[in-house]
Amino acid sequence: MRLHRMISILLLIENKGKVKAKDLAEELETSVRTIYSDIDALCEAGIPLKADTGPNGGIQFMDGYKVKINDLSGEDIINLYLSSMGIKPGKKSEGGMKVTTALLKLQKTLSPELNDDLDTIKRRFHVDDIPWWGKENKLDYVDILMQAIWQSYKLRIVYKKTTGEETQRDIRPYGIVVNQMDWYMIAYCEKSNDLRTFKCERIIRCECLFERFILPKDFSAKEYWEKGKKLFKDTCMESEKYLVVLKIDKKNFDLLKDFSIYKVKESDDYCEVTINMYKYECARRDILKIMGYVEVLKPKELRSYLIEELNQIISRYA
Repeated sequence: MRLHRMISILLLIENKGKVKAKDLAEELETSVRTIYSDIDALCEAGIPLKADTGPNGGIQFMDGYKVKINDLSGEDIINLYLSSMGIKPGKKSEGGMKVTTALLKLQKTLSPELNDDLDTIKRRFHVDDIPWWGKENKLDYVDILMQAIWQSYKLRIVYKKTTGEETQRDIRPYGIVVNQMDWYMIAYCEKSNDLRTFKCERIIRCECLFERFILPKDFSAKEYWEKGKKLFKDTCMESEKYLVVLKIDKKNFDLLKDFSIYKVKESDDYCEVTINMYKYECARRDILKIMGYVEVLKPKELRSYLIEELNQIISRYA
């Protein structure tokens, strides 16, 4: 990963002429100390860099020096294509650094006008995929997973189930699906002798076995995922049904977008909505998220549960 970061440093300096260590650190999401360490390593390798102090100072090449790493490699094209699909490893991972390097190479080939447009975009658009509350989903082994999928290497993983149980498995990773910032790996599990879907953040240990496997020619991550998603929804609809009738103000209707809606009855200001919450235990958990915006009309047991919860809250503050 350090190699890709140092290449990015060189490309940024060549693109901008002179760059402060603080700006390099912000661009590459690392510390100023790490930037200076990389600069020292580049100088020791014979790259003629100099640092000027003061308000107009910064790190730059000696006069007349060019990096000469303009051409996009096949790997660069692949990383850019994956990024455009939404397969975006964290910027601090090796995969993330490769995307940054590829983008910088591409930027060097553009006209000054287009580069100005790109600088404007960077200033005016920002994507923050870290949730407001709770923990960030960390993918500790994303580089190993990506390499194994691309090169068809078997993996040995320790996987933590939702119950907390940890199991070791040898798997053949077929593909990755990213769903709303959550990463899932589709893999053939040699323990169960079947295709399985693993949530990547639950992989607590991962080792590449460097043993190749043959990917089935007809495999498609998109087709497998869509088929599995439909099957899951259909199974829930058939086997798990717990209908809840809510009254909600029309202006708050979007709060129900993640629920399975059966029926909507509209009045002037309110909607009476029937949703499937699958089972009583799920309903008790999920209704608390929206209880301040809805009135539960049916079933009686869920309405009684909410009244009890509200009374407990009132007693705490009485």
